[in-house]
Amino acid sequence: MRLIRTVQAALAATLFLAVTACGSSGGDGESSATGLNPPDLKAPTRLGKPEGQVDLIAWAGYVEDGSNDPDADWVSDFEKQTGCQVRSKVAASSDEMVKLMKTGEYDAVSASGDASLRLIASGDAAPVNTDLVPNYQDIFPDLKMQPWNSVDGKAYGIPHGRGANLLMYNTEKVKPAPTSWSAVFDGAFAHKGHVTAYDSPIYIADAALYLKAHRPELKIKDPYALDQKQFDAAVDLLKQQNKNVGEYWSDYLKEVSAFKSGDSVIGTTWQVIANLAASEGAKVKAFVPEEGSTGWSDTWMISSKAKHPTCAYKWLNWIVSPKVNAQVAEYFGEAPANAKACEQTTDKNFCTTYHAADTAYWKRIAFWNTPVEQCLDGRTDVKCVPYAKWVQAWTEIKG
Repeated sequence: MRLIRTVQAALAATLFLAVTACGSSGGDGESSATGLNPPDLKAPTRLGKPEGQVDLIAWAGYVEDGSNDPDADWVSDFEKQTGCQVRSKVAASSDEMVKLMKTGEYDAVSASGDASLRLIASGDAAPVNTDLVPNYQDIFPDLKMQPWNSVDGKAYGIPHGRGANLLMYNTEKVKPAPTSWSAVFDGAFAHKGHVTAYDSPIYIADAALYLKAHRPELKIKDPYALDQKQFDAAVDLLKQQNKNVGEYWSDYLKEVSAFKSGDSVIGTTWQVIANLAASEGAKVKAFVPEEGSTGWSDTWMISSKAKHPTCAYKWLNWIVSPKVNAQVAEYFGEAPANAKACEQTTDKNFCTTYHAADTAYWKRIAFWNTPVEQCLDGRTDVKCVPYAKWVQAWTEIKG
């Protein structure tokens, strides 16, 4: 069975405050009010002797040693080849990852875009010397040096994999076939009580992406860079959608069950969920609507306080090596980051199904990023709404 990330949307208020978009761990470049301005940290120029251990924070399914599934084990060979014993902590949300990284007890983390800029801004993630990661050269070019994994031309991690947030619908109960996200926003009333949505504050960006296409007067350029007026419009849209939502999902198995039973007939999903639901008899299709979609691109980042930096670098190189990256991608259900991984998948159609090398496809995906006050779309005449307020608004949206 594939393991997949889950999201805990209802976090305590104290955690909300701990993970604001520009929190600080004491770096001299901290900027909680003026935007993203990370501390001037340096990447190593060479690696030392392996320390014998590496402590990781990861999404479920990223660090497998055979204990969950005997056929999923890419940790054991890493330990044998490097002498670095892996200790891993599965995180249930990006917010939890940020909180754990701030403790300084972990060497590396598989951060999604809604966490990565927070870690960079606070100085909890260090720049990465990609020359010390030989397999980096085979990473798809459109994953390198992106807004969620680099700042000012400086790399802060190694891309791991990516996926899109798709619109899935029951082909027997939703007719005519939808082409737009309007089916779950302005037109959601047609399936009142049977609409499902992703349970996370970052879902506000899905509403913003829809408004970008349908309310041009709002002038939304980037769904993760919303001034107060734009943000309020997205929140209002989601509050209206809430009246028609039957369930917010974070557990992918529950979404599969809901589509099989008919409790859900339309909503946001991932490719792996659509594949599994169809294989279990659900009459579903999933696609990228005409407005495009949001999505995730995960990055392995190294802690600025890493106690085992050499082992951490060896892990980064290992996890994006062709064979291992293929294993993780198939187990987790996402497109691999290493172009050579497609030659290593057991399902020879896997990379086609997940659009791994389809550059045009990924250009339609607005990858998760961390909202900060310094607008990510380049505007300087206004402040954008930071992530902490997205978290607070999500609680209000769900009532």
